[in-house]
Amino acid sequence: MTTTSLQRKADPWYTPLLALDVLAGLAMVVAVWAGLLFAKDATNLAGDEQIAQRIFYFHMGCNITATLGFLISVVGSVGYLVRRTLVWDRIAQAGVEVGTLFAFGIMVTGSIWAKPTWNTYWTWDPRLTTATITILIYLAYMLFRNGMDNRHTRARFASIYALFAFLSVPFTYYSARIFRSIHPVVFNGSNAESQGGDVVGSVGATMGQTLMISIICFLILFLALFFHRWRQLGLESRIEDLREELYQ
Repeated sequence: MTTTSLQRKADPWYTPLLALDVLAGLAMVVAVWAGLLFAKDATNLAGDEQIAQRIFYFHMGCNITATLGFLISVVGSVGYLVRRTLVWDRIAQAGVEVGTLFAFGIMVTGSIWAKPTWNTYWTWDPRLTTATITILIYLAYMLFRNGMDNRHTRARFASIYALFAFLSVPFTYYSARIFRSIHPVVFNGSNAESQGGDVVGSVGATMGQTLMISIICFLILFLALFFHRWRQLGLESRIEDLREELYQ
């Protein structure tokens, strides 16, 4: 019997996760094709700005998945505080970690897009500043977790922290509406101060289609990363259970 066969029998997650991994890989290929080839050029932009605008689809994919990860952390945190079972804490932790990964993706894609549009990779714009603060808040979440040995103490603290940390997410979303910001408003509004043009209104029908394709593809990638991390945390918890039993 091969090692792969033993893995499949010992781990019921092996085949579903493998299939999800393959699907995520294909989804990323589709996202790149849609963003670079399927979508038409932005008619209100030219030169480097027109080329850089195509990263918008990947930028929004990271936006949606980062928000989903942080929202899952809220669900997991509430679940732990109500049920007091560590499986909910693992859901919250996986949500934060994967969400933070995509949040870094937001900053990287945004910086690439900003260079030809704003003539700089970075500016202390309200949207960029609040997004940075949000990332730092969730990085602190992970650091605080690592400083606690008792699993239930760690889970209780992390759950309360995650609930308050999530307040930074809607604040970041509305920052371009509340403050004077050069960042464009994509959904349900406009920003007269924005620089770089209306990234939504002037592209045409393919933009909405490409945006939807990109979001779906990034959601598939998010699910693959989330379930892998959640499963890994479950295995780590089983090891801790065995260690506690040995030293009792």
